[in-house]
Amino acid sequence: MKTTLLYIFTFFVIARGNSQTGGVKGKITSNNKPVEFVNIGLTGTPYGTTTNAQGEFSISNILFGKYELQLSLVGYQKTKKEIIVNSTAPVISNLEIIPIDNQLNEVVVTGTMKEISRAESPIPVEILTPKLFLKNPTPNLFESMQMINGVQPQLNCNVCNTGDIHINGMEGPYTMITVDGMPIVSSLSTVYGLSGIPNSLVNRIEVVKGPASTLYGSEAVGGLVNVITKNPIEAPLINVDIMATSNEEYNIDLGIKTQFKKAHSLLGINYFNFQNILDKNNDNFTDITLQNRISVFNKWSFERKEKRIATIAARFVYEDRWGGQTHYENKFRGTDSVYGESIYTNRYELIGIYQLPVKAPLYLQYSFNNHHQNSYYGAVPYMATQNIAFAQLYWNKTINKNIDILVGAPFRYTFYDDNTAGTQSADSIYPVNKPQNTYLPGVFAQSSLKLNKLTALAGLRYDYNTDHGTILSPRLAFKYALNDNNIIRLSSGNGYRVVNLFTEDHAALTGAREVIIKSDLKPEKSWNVNLNYQHFFILTNAYIGTDASLFYTYFTNKIIGDFNTDPDKIIFDNLDGYAISKGIAANFDIAFTNGFKAIIGATYMKVYSEQRDSTGIYIRTPQLHAPDLSGNFSLSYTFNTNFSIDYTGNIKSPMYLPVVPNDYRPERSPWFTLQNIQISKKFKNGVEVYSGVKNIFNFMPKDPILRPFDPFDKHIAENNPNNYTFDPSYNYAPLQGRRFFIGVRYNLFKSVQ
Repeated sequence: MKTTLLYIFTFFVIARGNSQTGGVKGKITSNNKPVEFVNIGLTGTPYGTTTNAQGEFSISNILFGKYELQLSLVGYQKTKKEIIVNSTAPVISNLEIIPIDNQLNEVVVTGTMKEISRAESPIPVEILTPKLFLKNPTPNLFESMQMINGVQPQLNCNVCNTGDIHINGMEGPYTMITVDGMPIVSSLSTVYGLSGIPNSLVNRIEVVKGPASTLYGSEAVGGLVNVITKNPIEAPLINVDIMATSNEEYNIDLGIKTQFKKAHSLLGINYFNFQNILDKNNDNFTDITLQNRISVFNKWSFERKEKRIATIAARFVYEDRWGGQTHYENKFRGTDSVYGESIYTNRYELIGIYQLPVKAPLYLQYSFNNHHQNSYYGAVPYMATQNIAFAQLYWNKTINKNIDILVGAPFRYTFYDDNTAGTQSADSIYPVNKPQNTYLPGVFAQSSLKLNKLTALAGLRYDYNTDHGTILSPRLAFKYALNDNNIIRLSSGNGYRVVNLFTEDHAALTGAREVIIKSDLKPEKSWNVNLNYQHFFILTNAYIGTDASLFYTYFTNKIIGDFNTDPDKIIFDNLDGYAISKGIAANFDIAFTNGFKAIIGATYMKVYSEQRDSTGIYIRTPQLHAPDLSGNFSLSYTFNTNFSIDYTGNIKSPMYLPVVPNDYRPERSPWFTLQNIQISKKFKNGVEVYSGVKNIFNFMPKDPILRPFDPFDKHIAENNPNNYTFDPSYNYAPLQGRRFFIGVRYNLFKSVQ
C-alpha cells in the first residue's frame, strides 16, 4: 500500500513539474495615485497577493490558462478582469479601482459653495447619506437627525410635539436649515418645516458645526444643516418605500423620474398618517400627536450647452396635527372645554439655480416660500403667515488650479404677520396691524490659496439689515495635509442672527401689548474656533476613518423679551452677559472586508451662559437640553450581498430641564439610551424587505406634563400649595415606547425592455 501511494505521489510531482507555469504583475491606481494593500486574486484558485506602497504586485508559478483576476479593497468597487497566463507574463498597467462610500472622495459644497472633495475642503463638513438613515428608517428628516453625532433633534412641547435642531448644545434658533443652499426653512417654519421634509427627496445632508454666516448670512450662528435634494438625472426611474409600525404609523414615499427631450423630472410624493390615540403613561394626554401629512416635490434639471447648470424645484406641504386630552375632538378646537393643540399647516416652496449664458462662471440662485399656520393652543388662537424671498448672484473662478475666488451678492426679504399684539401698532384705542418686513441685502467675497500641502481660506461678508444696520462676518480657515491620509484643519469665524421678535411665545399673550425695542438693540453674534484632525487607515482587510474636533464658541448679544416689568408692554433687549459652548467630538467610520461596518461618534461638551446681576456679579446658568456627554452608533453586518442586519442607537448623559419653582420632578434627566435593530433582505428584481424594533428597551420620560388634569388652570387654587400651573415643556426624549416596524422598498434604475 505504501509503495502504491509513493508511486502516485511521485507521478503528481513529476506531472506538476512538467506543467508550464507563468506569472502576472502590474500596478493598481485610483485617481492616478497608487493604492496600497489591494487584494489581488485569481478567482477559484489559491493564487493571490496584495499591492505594495507603490501599488505594485506580482504573482508567479501560475499554471498556464485563462483566469479571472479580481481586485478588492474596503471602500472600493470590486474589479474583475480576464487574463491569459502563458509564456509571456501579462502586465496589468495602471488598472484603476473606483472608490465607493469612502470619506476621502466624498463631494461637499456647503463649506465653500462649490463641489470639491471632502479631503480638499478647508472647512470641516460632515456628510450623511440616505444609506445611513435607512439603517433606522424614519418618516421625516427631523427624526433622522438623531443619528448624527453632536446634533440633537429636540422636542420642545409634549402636546404638539414641535421641535428644532440643536448643534453642540446651542438652541434651535441658532441652527440654520437650508435646502440646496437656500434659506427656505427659517423662523416660524423651523418649528414644523423639518417634519415635512421626507427622506425620499434627500441626496445627502451636509453639516457644518459652528458659524457659517460668511456665506449663508443670518441664523447660521451655531451651525448649518444643508439638505441637498436628489438630481433627477441620477435618480432611479421608480422608487417606492412603504413602512408601517405597530403603533399604526403609516408612511409612503413614491419617486418617479421622467425625461422630456433634454429635460429630466423627478416627482416625489410622501404621505404620512397616524391616527391612533396612545396614552401609555396614563396622564389623559396623547403621547404622540396625531398627524395627517402630504408632501409633493417636483424637481427639473435641464441639459444645456457646455453643461451649464439649470434646475428648478417646487414643493407643497399640508399637515393637520393635533395633540391633547385623549377625548379631544375637532368640535372642541379653540374652546376651553377639552384641551387640544391643533395646527393646520400649508406651505409652498420654490427653489432653483441657473448658470447664466456668459463666458464668466456666473450663477443665479433663487427661492421663495410661503408658510401659513392656522393653530389653536387650547383656547388661544395663533394665526401666522411668513414669506421669504431669496436671490443670490455669485461668481466663482479657479486660477492656475491653486487660487479659487468666490464673490456673491445675496438679497433676502422676510414678511411675517400674526394675530397677536406683537404685530400691532402702539395705538391704545384702535390698534393697527403692523406686519414685520425685513430686508437683508449684502455682498461677500471668499478666496482660497493652495500651496503644496497647505490650503488657506479667507472670507468676509457685509450685510445691511433694516433693523440693525451694518453687519460684518469674517472667516479664516487653514488645511494642512501631512499626507493623503492625515489632514489637520483650523477654522475660525463669526456668525450672526437677526432676531425674529415674533414667535409662538406670543400665543400665550392676551390683550394688547405695546412692543418696545431698545434703540441700541444689537444682532446676536457668535465667534467660533474649531481644530479638526482626520486620519484614514487603509489596511489589508479594513478601512478606518477617524475624525476628531475641539470646538469653542463664544456667544453674545442674546436678545430676550421682558414680559414682566410692565404688563402692558413687551420690552426687547440684549442679554447682559455671554454664553459658551465648548467641547470635543470624535467620529469613527470602520469597514471590514468580511461585511462588518461600524459608525461610532461621541461628544463631550459644556454649554452655559454667564449673566450679570444687579450687583455686577456674573451668575452661571447651564444650558437646558444640552447633555455633557452624548454618543451614537450604527453597527451593520452584511452576511452576503443581499442580507444584512443593522443595530443603531444613541446614549445621553443627564441634561438640565425646564423645571418650575418647587418642582417635584428632577431638574436633570437620567442617563438614557434609545436603541433599534433592523434586518433587511434585497432581491435581484430591485425589491428590498426590512423589519425591526425601535426603542428596544422601551424607554419613556416620566411626568412630561405638569398638572395634566387642569390644562386650563381653572382650579389652581385648589389643593395646590406650590402654585403649579399646566406646563408641557418638560421633555428630553420622545414619548414613544417600544414598537415594531416593517417595510418594503423598490428601486428601478433601467427601463424594462
